[in-house]
Amino acid sequence: MGYTDVYESWKADPEGFWMAAAQGIDWVRPPSKALFDEKAPIYEWFSDGLVNTCWNAVDRHVEAGRGDQLALIHDSPVTRSTKGLTYGELRDRVASLAGALRAKGIEKGDRVIIYMPMIPEAVEAMLACARIGAIHSVVFGGFAANELAVRIDDCTPKAIIAASCGIEPGRIVHYKPLLDRALEQASHQPDFCVIFQREQEVCKLTPGRDVAWHSFQYGVEPAECVPVEGNHPAYILYTSGTTGQPKGVVRHTAGHLVALNWTMPNIYGIQPGDVFWAASDVGWVVGHSYICYGPLISGATSIVFEGKPVGTPDAGTFWRVIQNHKVKSFFTAPTAIRAVKREDPDGELIGDYNLRGLQAVFLAGERADPDTIQWLEDKLGLPVIDHWWQTETGWAIAANPFGIGTLPVKRGSPAKPMPGYDVHVLDEAGHPVPPGTLGAIAIRLPLPPGTLPTLWNAEPRFLKSYLDHFPGYYETGDAGYIDEDGYLYIMARTDDVINVAGHRLSTGAMEEVLSSHPDVAECAVIGVADKLKGQMPLGFLCLRKGAANPPETVVSEVVALVRERIGPVAAFKSACVVDRLPKTRSGKILRATMAKIADGEEYRMPATIDDPAILDEIREALNDIGQVPK
Repeated sequence: MGYTDVYESWKADPEGFWMAAAQGIDWVRPPSKALFDEKAPIYEWFSDGLVNTCWNAVDRHVEAGRGDQLALIHDSPVTRSTKGLTYGELRDRVASLAGALRAKGIEKGDRVIIYMPMIPEAVEAMLACARIGAIHSVVFGGFAANELAVRIDDCTPKAIIAASCGIEPGRIVHYKPLLDRALEQASHQPDFCVIFQREQEVCKLTPGRDVAWHSFQYGVEPAECVPVEGNHPAYILYTSGTTGQPKGVVRHTAGHLVALNWTMPNIYGIQPGDVFWAASDVGWVVGHSYICYGPLISGATSIVFEGKPVGTPDAGTFWRVIQNHKVKSFFTAPTAIRAVKREDPDGELIGDYNLRGLQAVFLAGERADPDTIQWLEDKLGLPVIDHWWQTETGWAIAANPFGIGTLPVKRGSPAKPMPGYDVHVLDEAGHPVPPGTLGAIAIRLPLPPGTLPTLWNAEPRFLKSYLDHFPGYYETGDAGYIDEDGYLYIMARTDDVINVAGHRLSTGAMEEVLSSHPDVAECAVIGVADKLKGQMPLGFLCLRKGAANPPETVVSEVVALVRERIGPVAAFKSACVVDRLPKTRSGKILRATMAKIADGEEYRMPATIDDPAILDEIREALNDIGQVPK
């Protein structure tokens, strides 16, 4: 069956489609039905089934005789080390940790915060919680103390599992002092903290509260898998908004299992025994879905990578990992590929590695501009597949399903909706707009299995944030359009659509034009306040190494390009050249913060910012072009 047949089979019988998909999971008690809609618009999936995530991700593969297959490969260029863990070893380590947690009083429904770098122990901690029915909440390692404290107070963990440190190129990130400061600020206090001591930095433990990873587990009984209801929360993952209280996205256990198990062969073309690599972090949703759970549920080998796309040691790191570990499908963010392209614009380092085992590259996290996709396709000679999803959905809303048979590629589009997602483009009043018309992207309810059913202890906020604006739909917060062939285009966050003299314009469309200039490695467009036109677009350009033209020439040429390709209506007249763009640690460009700086408005330092000093550089660049903050 090709994409159209699969999608139409879902549309004709959603209940039958998801019950069939549920057969790929081991159940303690199978569900009586797929959709539970009695509390609409709050929907649940497979609620009355009994199941365990850890069993499905680890034990069942050992029981099936594949205990000697590698489950995890830890590749750490920052520590110059590589090690593998088989499914058998992973089961034993997870059962031991789970038994130690249980012996200290952690039970089904208790929350556990995990605050760790990209090491196998982070995945073990997630699986150990799942094994005994505890609800984990992973906080990105190295997050500021205040942000960690907010999350501690919101999910009230009974325990915190942390590491002594993280390792960045050229520096040690001291996790334990951050954890101590967070606990000083937090109202809620955990019963205990488990600390994994890394050899790069051994930290001081707080007597009576902190226990060491290894001694904590000494002599305990390994824990068996605890069956939980299908609607039992598997985890809470906080979305890191730039203002206010973070939103705790909840993931129910059964829908999470069924959806991720469906995606591995159908979207990513991954079968048991294949090697899959998502170059993300366990602190983000990609790390949950496609470093920890998805690959392991499907019986694949997953890579835990502790490094950067450039600088550990060079822009060839991705290709080395793919070669050395025989990666079949590779998943990363467009911003990572742009960083590689900026350092190695001719792709010379790609030729140093044997990539014959690689079948495709998947991009998500930020809009993948056609130029970046084209560059990577040309250099690799392989399909480069953009797909679109969110922390809230947990898996792809729209994709080009490699395992079913790829659709014709349209660069700049994440292709078409996946089964379960009925995607529409609406105007501000909630009416559908014609093909090719920019609007708000919304998904008709119910959302499919694996997506968020609510927010942690915040159902009114869930309704207000996602469901109230367009009744009967989930509001994605993204703007875009669907073309006449049914392909979806994500052009900007709804907040990034700017209004120039009454014309609604997409910053993504302008960025697409800017990035097509051969000297531009990366770019961003924001809207700045203008007395006459309401808003005016302003571009930020990062130039590639060895750019052929001086900055002022590039600026004048991109201004002309936008006028030529989008037209005078865009009113694009100004751009500034910067060394780097402010981003979150997951690679998203902080456009809203840049716009506030340009408009002289107050802003809150984003908790997820990679390097706060970049904002000062942005302010200086704005001064240089006369866009002086008021």
